[in-house]
Amino acid sequence: MPTARTIYFENSVGRIWEEPDAYLRLEYRPGPREETHFRALLNHLAQALARRGWHRILVDQQAMAPFSPGEQEWMTTQWLPRAVHEHGYRLGAVVVAHNVFARLVMNQLVMATRDLPHTYRTFERDADAVAWLTSVRN
Repeated sequence: MPTARTIYFENSVGRIWEEPDAYLRLEYRPGPREETHFRALLNHLAQALARRGWHRILVDQQAMAPFSPGEQEWMTTQWLPRAVHEHGYRLGAVVVAHNVFARLVMNQLVMATRDLPHTYRTFERDADAVAWLTSVRN
């Protein structure tokens, strides 16, 4: 387990951190995304879960633009089911986007994947998300 916060991967879409409290942090960058870079970021996120044997992710969407229909479809039908069933993803603390449309699309994604053995909670503040994520030892 890392003793300090370390960068696992980054590209034009965002950055993945390995946190000392045994969870991953995904920070989205603002602006439009190239779909191949978006998929690469999330595939690295799933690989990091499997590599570490962790199951918790803090997703910082504060600066994020809304998911495109293609991104949303891929996350709902491919990435999230695979991350849950093959890579052990179980708990997601989401610091919600400032953009109201990004929030709406995220709500749609949560509803579309509610049958997966996975729990999302949303937060306005990073500190609240960290407190919840680190208190749950599922």
